[in-house]
Amino acid sequence: MNLYLLINILVLLVPLAFSFDRRVGFFRQWRAALPAIMLVSAFYIFEDVLAAKKGSWWFAPERVGEARLLGLPVGEWLFFLTVPYGCIFIYACMRVYVRERVFHFPRAACFAAAAAAAVSAWIFREQDYTRIVLGVFAVTAAVLGTLGHHLISSRHFWTAMGISYVMFFIVNGVLTGVPVVLYSPEAIWGVRLITIPLEDVFYNFSMLSWNFLVFRFLLDGGLRRGAGGGVEFEG
Repeated sequence: MNLYLLINILVLLVPLAFSFDRRVGFFRQWRAALPAIMLVSAFYIFEDVLAAKKGSWWFAPERVGEARLLGLPVGEWLFFLTVPYGCIFIYACMRVYVRERVFHFPRAACFAAAAAAAVSAWIFREQDYTRIVLGVFAVTAAVLGTLGHHLISSRHFWTAMGISYVMFFIVNGVLTGVPVVLYSPEAIWGVRLITIPLEDVFYNFSMLSWNFLVFRFLLDGGLRRGAGGGVEFEG
């Protein structure tokens, strides 16, 4: 049984079905959502191919099938399409159904997180997955503190991120608990949230942040300089 393929179908089922809801009209935002998913996923799939080749993780053949493309099963390729689609859909729904509230999110916190992640990536440089995840998180935090400051000062962003994390713990809990994906002990800290490696929490935040950021950039047609000197989205 290809359990990974089944998980991807279930992840996509509800968001795709409700993409034609008149109030949200997410299908009208595909012009921004689909390119955002493809652009962000290109990087993460490239990273995934290298990590799988190094043996940082691998996939249980009895649950993902034998077919491989660049060393990755079909379910893994679909993961980078279905999960971002579902999460961007959640973000789009929050923008319609949740009243916006803009609050002060200190840029210093973003840059401090970026610095801490960069230092940690160096400290744990012998652990491939840990190093890569923390390095990407460092870049993500720095970008959110500059280009994405308007995004992370939004209630919509954090509400969508919170709901997405609920789904993340369910889906990733199945993937790592069954397991469908297995991690090399040499590539990670070894600290787990039940069955989920702690690194995946940082991985998920970075991937979703980039998807939300690129989606808003494409949807709104660019960025503008805010009154306080920061960069904000048009629209």
